Amino acid sequence: MSTPAEKPSPATLAVAAGRPPRAQGAPVNPPLVWSSTYVSQGVQGAGELLYARMGTETWTPFEEAVGALEGASRPALVFGSGMAAVAAVFSLVPPGSTVVVPRHAYQVSLGLADDLAARHGGTVIRVDVDRTDEVLEVVAGLDPARSLLWLESPTNPMLEVADLPALLAAARERGVLSAVDNTFATPLGQNPLAWGADVVVHSATKYLAGHSDVVLGVTVTDDERLHADLLKHRTMHGAIAGPAEVWLALRGLRTLALRVERSQANAAELAARLSGHPAVAQVRHPSLPGDPGHEVAARTMRGFGSVLGLRPVGGAAGADALVAAVRLWVPATSLGGVESSLERRRRFATESRTVPEDLLRLSVGIEDVEDLWADLAQALDAAAGAA
Repeated sequence: MSTPAEKPSPATLAVAAGRPPRAQGAPVNPPLVWSSTYVSQGVQGAGELLYARMGTETWTPFEEAVGALEGASRPALVFGSGMAAVAAVFSLVPPGSTVVVPRHAYQVSLGLADDLAARHGGTVIRVDVDRTDEVLEVVAGLDPARSLLWLESPTNPMLEVADLPALLAAARERGVLSAVDNTFATPLGQNPLAWGADVVVHSATKYLAGHSDVVLGVTVTDDERLHADLLKHRTMHGAIAGPAEVWLALRGLRTLALRVERSQANAAELAARLSGHPAVAQVRHPSLPGDPGHEVAARTMRGFGSVLGLRPVGGAAGADALVAAVRLWVPATSLGGVESSLERRRRFATESRTVPEDLLRLSVGIEDVEDLWADLAQALDAAAGAA
């Protein structure tokens, strides 16, 4: 007679983790509890709920599930947005610290690093995360007491792939605090804690919730002190999530493996087709054998992600024409939903100046790949004709 695996696969954890205890007549799903406060008198007991800014029974199942998916020894911490989670991690280093960030990363994370350096002193060092030796040299010169190595891989929106095992090992050896925004890869694609990351961050708005209907963030750490510091920051700064959003995110998480499997397969197929299209100047996706990040991604990731970088013929005008011509793809910011979306990233004045003006970021969803291709192909033709 077969027995369940001692350590379920991530696909199984996404479905099974955070369920209520099994008992006759018990619900299969955790309830959504609407309450800002809890009955309490005298001294608060261990594990006792007191006030919803400090913790709620609706947060706990989602936090347990995400922590399990990242292979952490303790639950995750949910925040009111991805940037609230990022800000909590940046608060772990004192004013005047050095923060090492990717040259290309989520623009608001980079903006926050610059803002903190301007207001509280300190230095922001931008690195090309796919140039491993150069990043290792920077890490070797950092002050362990006043530094943070902030990583994304693949990066947003340029899709550079970092050798996370090498970079995180170097940071740990040096004693430098390290954090990885794992939003693009998802916990199904890689688990940076296993390589030595101190903290993992997700914009749970994206793949974890997966339906473009909530705004949430998550931090995950194995370190007891860091967990306590992040919890304290969340509680004191009020960077909390509403119960309905977290309940919806947990419901979305249950299909994470299916959504990621489908969207990654769609992305790889579209990347292959786009790479041979006469109206395409460049396509980036780690699945492509000739992509600069292919070797590292094949070695370190489980899958190649669901985001494409596309530069159509015709420059920024051609990119805008393509966005205007699509009918199934949704012109919108954000990513990781079941629907496919696209946008020209440099339409934002705050986007990194080294991101090409004509770069389109495509978030590939779970629609039929032939329908997605047909819409892209007609939009490429229309954009080329307009150019």
